[in-house]
Amino acid sequence: MNKKKKVTVLIADDQTLFREGIKDVLNGEKWIEVVGEAADGLEAVAKAKKLKPDVVLMDIKLPKMDGINATRQIRQTCPEVNVLMLSSFEDEAHVLDAIQAGANGYLSKMLPAAELVNSIKTFTSEGLMIPQQLMGKLLHGLRKMGNNGMPSQATLTKTEIKVMDFLGKGLSNKELAKELNCSVKTIKNHLNSAFHKLGVSSRTEAVVKAIEKGLISSEGTIVPDDHDGE
Repeated sequence: MNKKKKVTVLIADDQTLFREGIKDVLNGEKWIEVVGEAADGLEAVAKAKKLKPDVVLMDIKLPKMDGINATRQIRQTCPEVNVLMLSSFEDEAHVLDAIQAGANGYLSKMLPAAELVNSIKTFTSEGLMIPQQLMGKLLHGLRKMGNNGMPSQATLTKTEIKVMDFLGKGLSNKELAKELNCSVKTIKNHLNSAFHKLGVSSRTEAVVKAIEKGLISSEGTIVPDDHDGE
């Protein structure tokens, strides 16, 4: 994302007071602009398509359409729009469902206002760090899925592992191409191959799965923006 322009945010939550509180906090930052609010999942999807915000702060428990399904629709129809879950649920099932739906990150509603602002700032510059306690739950969920009859995937090549490692550090496709001295098209080919072997469909899932399989280290890992970075 362009750091020189304001980061546009859509807030999706069914509690009016909570939305207004978050809006006041974010609008107090010169580099953030809240461009819309949504009180239910259907409205969140419609406004995301219309407004194309940089970030949607999405609650999970929403009327008409829950935040998981709303996130899935937004990420499928507007892949350039990033979704950060902002929820009171911190259990393994909700975290796993959110990431599999395409959420770019998962934050607790219990976060102090300053930490929420810092999380958005970190995300817009290099990606979003998933809190360690939530990463643990995410990995545990993936392990359970792997133990429930999921077919074992082919081994990644050394180059694909290297790509996953750089991806986990928040590098874009262009930056990956520069690091590996190849074209962006070649990087995309490596990513597509790795995604297929890992059984995932997004950069976020790929990094988490690579950590779970012990292919890359979780230390210093950033959950990547699912843009191409071009």
